[in-house]
Formats: sequence, C-alpha cells, structure tokens
Amino acid sequence: MKLEAVHSVRMVGIGGIGMSALARFLHLRGKKVTGYDRTETPLTRALVAEGIEVDYAPQPDRVRAADLFIYTPAIPPYHPEFDVADVCGLVQMKRAEALGMISRSYKTIGIAGTHGKTSTAGLTTHLLRSCGIDVTGFIGGIVNNFASNFINGDSEWLVVEADEFDRSFLHLNPDIAVITSMDADHLDIYGEPEAVRESFFDYIKNIPAGGTLFLQHNWAGPELEAGPRIWKYGVSGGLCRADNLVHRGLGVTFDYHGPRGSMRELQLERPGRYNVENAVAAISIAVALGAEEDDIRAGLASFRGIQRRFDVRYRTEEVVYIDDYAHHPSEIKAVVAAVRSMLPGFRLIAVFQPHLYSRTRDFFPGFAGELSEADAVVLLDIYPAREQAIPGVSSQLIFDLLTVEDRALTDLANLPETLEQFKTRPAAVLSIGAGNIDTKREAIQELVARW
Repeated sequence: MKLEAVHSVRMVGIGGIGMSALARFLHLRGKKVTGYDRTETPLTRALVAEGIEVDYAPQPDRVRAADLFIYTPAIPPYHPEFDVADVCGLVQMKRAEALGMISRSYKTIGIAGTHGKTSTAGLTTHLLRSCGIDVTGFIGGIVNNFASNFINGDSEWLVVEADEFDRSFLHLNPDIAVITSMDADHLDIYGEPEAVRESFFDYIKNIPAGGTLFLQHNWAGPELEAGPRIWKYGVSGGLCRADNLVHRGLGVTFDYHGPRGSMRELQLERPGRYNVENAVAAISIAVALGAEEDDIRAGLASFRGIQRRFDVRYRTEEVVYIDDYAHHPSEIKAVVAAVRSMLPGFRLIAVFQPHLYSRTRDFFPGFAGELSEADAVVLLDIYPAREQAIPGVSSQLIFDLLTVEDRALTDLANLPETLEQFKTRPAAVLSIGAGNIDTKREAIQELVARW
C-alpha cells in the first residue's frame, strides 16, 4: 500500500510515543486520523488539541470508516477492534510497517541501538535543522526544543528512531544508519543474545548500496567487510571521535575529530560520556551532509535534551532531582556515572522501577550490581507492561543482591513516604525506569524541594 492511497486511518494504541508521532505525521498530511487508547494522558490530550480524535473505548464504526488500520504490539490481539478490521478486510499494519511505508518516500537516517537511540535521534534532528538542513523527525521521546516527538519538515530527509523491539527496524532501508550499541535486550522477543546480534546484522544488510553506517567503535561483532561505507565513532576511539572532555556542571566541553577536520571546545549542555558519544554520531551525520562548523557549534550548544533522558527537574546548591528512562543495566551504569561526574560529593539516592518480568529475570544480577553503585536504593515493584507475571520473578530478586546498606523495597503508592526516610544534604535523587514511575515525578520533586 502506498501513502497516497490512504485517506482515513484508525490507530489502536494511539497514545504510545511511536504511534502518536505517526498520527501527527498522517494528520498533517491531510489524512483523517482517529485512534483508541486505554487511558487519557497528556499525550492523548495533546493529540486531541491538534485535531485528532481519540477514544477510550472501542468504536467499531470508526474502524469501518477507515481504509488503513495501524496497531502497536502493546495492544493485545483480542482487542475487539481487531475483529472489526478483520471482518471489513482492512489493510492492517504494525506501527513499524507503517513507518517503513512512509520512509520509502524519503532519504532516511535511521538511528538504532539498544541504548541511546532516542537521545541521538533527537539531537540529530535538532542539529541538522539548526544547520539549515530541513528534516522530518520521528523520535521516541519528547524533544524539549520542539516540545514534541514529531518534527515536521519539508524536504527529502527523514530522521527515524530505528527500534530493535519486535525487529521493527527491519522495515527500514536507511540511507544513513547509526548503531549506538548492541547489548542483549528484549530476550522475551529474541530468546537468545545471538538472535539480537543477528537482527542488527540484518538491519545493516538493509542499508542500500552507497549508504553510510556510523558504528559505535566498540562494536562487538566481526569486522564488516562488505556493504555500506562504515565510519566508526566514539569517545577516544573511531575515525570520528571526541576527546579532551571537561565536565562543567550540567554540561561538558569536548573536541571533535573527523575525516574532514577538527572542532575545538564544543559545548553540550548534557552531562556524561554517553551523551558526548551520542553527539559525535549526530555531528558526524551533519558533517557528512555538508553542515558548517559555526552552525554545528551553535546547534549543539542550544540542544535542551529529551524528556525522561537525564531530565533535571529540580536543582539547588544542595539538592538535585533527575529523572531518566534507563531500564537496562548498561543504561543505569551510564546515568549513574553521569550523576557522579556532575555532582561529586553528593549522596546519590536511586529510585528504580524494573520494567518487564522477563527483563528482570534475565538481568537481575546486573541491575543489582549497577544500582549498588548508588549510596541508597529505593526499589519498586515490577512494571509489567505487556507481560503476565512470571512465577518466582519479582523485585525481591534484585533487592536481595544489593550491596548498599541503605535500601528499601516499596510500591509506587508509598514511594514518597519511603523516599523521605533517606532525606539528606547534599543529595542527588535519581528516578529511573521505563514504566509508570514518571507519574510520581511531581510528587518526588515536591518532596526533595522540602529537603
């Protein structure tokens, strides 16, 4: 099916971060878009304010009126609107398939990786536009510079977050691709770590002849001898690299080196080595597309980050509260290191909500090890998302392996009261997780403001 043939779209799970970006794109292209989601959220309210109709109960008539039915795997297949779509013979697509259909009308920049893809995709979109390179962006988070997860452009270039979950990124054929990392994750989908690696190799095979791959220089796979042009990148490694990192408060300065020259003392208002590495990828893409140094320098300095990606929500001289989406041991390691580099001498209190029973089962020793690098840990119950409970799997698995003396196991409802017992100064409170821990951000912020 081609996008030009689509007139009316029904979207099930429209309130998801990826689905809502797709809805915004289709709406702005003149399609009639309606959608279903289970609950009203700030994101669904924003869609309604933009003219997209959202329902919170199944609406068979809306399905019958559509000529394309788009769904997310987060919605169970027994949802009644699937039956209506089947009976009507509607064309049905997963979100990833629809994004792949759209991307075929563009030159695509696909940002993949088990960690860092949202931040890198958001920064790449902002940086290119700051350099006068018009792009459309589908981002897996709200980019603060645009207050949206969808950035509407009017050119041949498209930036997309290429998600490995459910092998979604295999629907893309990116002209420029990035792989930020390749750790074992989503083993509920892949089964074995080797299957994750194979999926990334398949993503690379989708890059057309003449395309370019920016590959994190610690790539764990074998050398790639055929296929796209490969530029390795990183911090102190790779053809495109950063060095001379100097951490200054919430930001960092660094030097960039690439095949077309160096840029000295670039300023990024995001802390941590991992954010510099993301910036190296974004800068390298901008350089490849002909951006000028002055524009790169200004665009980098003006980037304000992504909501829930090292999101500093409260800061005084002695108390700081940061919220982050980290939900894998490697991500927790990176964000804890960033807090330590930014706030040496502060007592670090980590509040973590595990995401998925399967991920907890697969990585609970890693979670415990990385969380134990904090000074105190408040551990919440597992957020199940799409999964049913797995017997014997709970947050207790992580809790029992923590080596910090100050720790607590609680639920979301009792989080503020539990956190209060760790009151101290100077303190850095870090809330982390991909579930609904974000619904307690305001409560945590109000609490630490009284410390």
